[in-house]
Amino acid sequence: MKSINLLGASGSIGTQTAEVCGRLGIGIHSAAVHRDINRLAALAEEFDIKRLCVFDEKAARTLKDELFGSGREVLSGEEGLCALAADDGADMTVNAVVGIAGLRPTVSALQKGLDVALANKETLVAGGDIVMAMARQNRNALTGSIIPVDSEHSAIFQCLMALRGDVRSQLKGIILTASGGPFFGMSYEVLEKMTPEKALCHPNWSMGKKITVDSATLMNKGLELMEACQLFDVAPAEVEIVVHRQSAVHSAVVLSDNAVIAQLGVPDMKIPIQLALTYPERAPSLSGPLSLTSLKSLTFEEPDIDTFICLKAAIRAAELGGTAGAVVNGANERAVELFLDGKTGFNDIGRGVAGALSHAEEKGDIVPADSIETVLSADRAAREYIDEHLLG
Repeated sequence: MKSINLLGASGSIGTQTAEVCGRLGIGIHSAAVHRDINRLAALAEEFDIKRLCVFDEKAARTLKDELFGSGREVLSGEEGLCALAADDGADMTVNAVVGIAGLRPTVSALQKGLDVALANKETLVAGGDIVMAMARQNRNALTGSIIPVDSEHSAIFQCLMALRGDVRSQLKGIILTASGGPFFGMSYEVLEKMTPEKALCHPNWSMGKKITVDSATLMNKGLELMEACQLFDVAPAEVEIVVHRQSAVHSAVVLSDNAVIAQLGVPDMKIPIQLALTYPERAPSLSGPLSLTSLKSLTFEEPDIDTFICLKAAIRAAELGGTAGAVVNGANERAVELFLDGKTGFNDIGRGVAGALSHAEEKGDIVPADSIETVLSADRAAREYIDEHLLG
């Protein structure tokens, strides 16, 4: 690996990716942020990046003025993001953009023939039928030209890397582990009182705000189930979700002879990020070793889908297929945004997501996700449902 295109450079994954690149001597050919031009300017100076993108148009104009005469190109908006994603001056595109905005850049990179290290789960939740059909035309037999960065999907990927021969024929099922988030064991009534500040206090992982709230509602695990079905070509019934509070087992695979292979490690996202950049090789890491004796015990429990109804809705969406993934994802993105802004309650997220899916199903609006336009239309309709029913 010589260099990457880094999308979402100012977020948690983007920041850690830059750290890994610096340690391994991997260049950053181009970089994009949503609005944080100070972070982008500093990154451009550190890695001598000549091609930049700021999604926010106003912030992009400000950065252009600041960098005038520097020889650095500043693009903006979705068009600029897609242009950077498809820049084949790099060896790989790392997509750490948050939300549905990551879908088109992933498609652009794949169309250009680039490998994609994917940390944007919405790409596969909403547009997986389209994306994986493109990805499987290329390279490695496991997941095509997409290398997963999510810790759980990286864990599954690593387990399958250990197999020989026809990997898919040996895969019977997937065990997807969940930390349970900060509200594990609480009742639905207690959750009514939970605030954004409490939801953002994850017990094990340091992540961005949106994904941390998703972990609190268990929506994150529902999205990951849909992502796993797309990446590894399995049915929802072949994926078991278990709550594992210690976050040491990052996920496991069940093989045809009922043997189980699991991947363990400390809860540090730099491990899956680094593997995505060095695959199929591994490199020494500064992430600490896992001490099983210090853990003392590992526990596994069933999730409470009647309390955490986001997860229940996501499982139903996975079973329905088509645009159902775009519906629950769009509804969740908007509902989480309103919650973080203090405009709705914690349980409103689950009520909104479940309601949006039921509404679309009853209207017959769950259709094949056969184009980006169809996917984005379902996404918009779900967001409109949330605004109408949660804001009134």
